[in-house]
Amino acid sequence: MRISLIPATALAALVLAPVAGAHVTVQPAELPAGGFARVDVRVPNESDTAGTVKLVVQMPDGVAFASFEPIAGWSVEVERETLAEPVTTEHGEITEQVSTITWTGDGEAGIIPPGAFQDFGLSISVPEGADRDLTFKAVQTYDDGEVARWIGDPDSDEPAPTVSLVEGAADDHDAAAAGEGTEVAAPADDHDGDGQGAPAAVTWIALGLAGAALLAALGAIARGRRVA
Repeated sequence: MRISLIPATALAALVLAPVAGAHVTVQPAELPAGGFARVDVRVPNESDTAGTVKLVVQMPDGVAFASFEPIAGWSVEVERETLAEPVTTEHGEITEQVSTITWTGDGEAGIIPPGAFQDFGLSISVPEGADRDLTFKAVQTYDDGEVARWIGDPDSDEPAPTVSLVEGAADDHDAAAAGEGTEVAAPADDHDGDGQGAPAAVTWIALGLAGAALLAALGAIARGRRVA
């Protein structure tokens, strides 16, 4: 009996492990504090029969700006809320923050079918303060009415997506905002510089030498006729 029970238990664990791990997450797992960064809300479909048609994400405190990546078949609504106390930053005073972002599917294109996942891309202003976590609570709705609430603790059955803030340098968006952007030189055309311009110069020299040789040959022929 013990011999048959152990393999059965191990098999059950293998079957259940992927399901337990297939929850809504935010990628990447770490973000540099301050500045702007891209994040992707990754939504897998855990149902065998229904499709995901709606996602609501509650943004963490301190996200003052957010823009979304358009996805065919999905409409997006960004809601903002007024801060109880304005926050002063190097870019000015902040009086509002993003509260929730809602993606709603429309038609066959706006659905995450069973066995599939979808990344919902965002560009957000990352709050200041490293060595702490940001929590993105999410509610996932299926077309059969089932709702998965990813709002729990990390060790719960439905944990809320989290990312860790770490120390990091300001990105290009911050540099541009501060007037410290770097100009990018335009590439040289085919007639300038030492790159693509060199073959063109050689061609013109070769043509000039060929023309001189042709003129010399014609002159020789003319002189020969006068002698004759």
